[in-house]
Amino acid sequence: MSLYVARAIPSPVLAELRVTDDAGRACVPFLATEDGGPLRCCLRPAVAGERIALVSYAPLRRWAAESGAEPGAYDEQGPVFIHAEECEGPARPSEAYPFERAGALRTVRRYDAAGRIVGGRLLELPETPREGLDRAFEEAFADPAVALVHVRAVEYGCFQFEVRRP
Repeated sequence: MSLYVARAIPSPVLAELRVTDDAGRACVPFLATEDGGPLRCCLRPAVAGERIALVSYAPLRRWAAESGAEPGAYDEQGPVFIHAEECEGPARPSEAYPFERAGALRTVRRYDAAGRIVGGRLLELPETPREGLDRAFEEAFADPAVALVHVRAVEYGCFQFEVRRP
């Protein structure tokens, strides 16, 4: 079992995003037409027929509001899929990280307590994706300046999940 926990978007934030997203736009639910969209509310792929929404989310801004950090220009927002209505959240416990697939390209971006980027790396997920991500998180948190890590998909740049110092 890993020391690191993938964090979904917190329920209170999801409640806000289901009304107005971090870009100030109204949430517009729709039915998923195929399986696979990565849901950041429960950290699993969407299933065709589920009511979901594509919203703009600013993960560093949300963390900064909670922690008192001032990320400045590093505050960015991007598209994420969520359930249109409240869901049960991520299943626990899990031996795997969400959205792991051997060969997938991820960026592992490190932030300090002020919300500034202090490093990152490109990671191609190996045949054992969990082990590859564990190594990347061990490397990141070996630097005492690192407060949290964001994992993003390279293909679209989308935020996948957050990991905080254990």
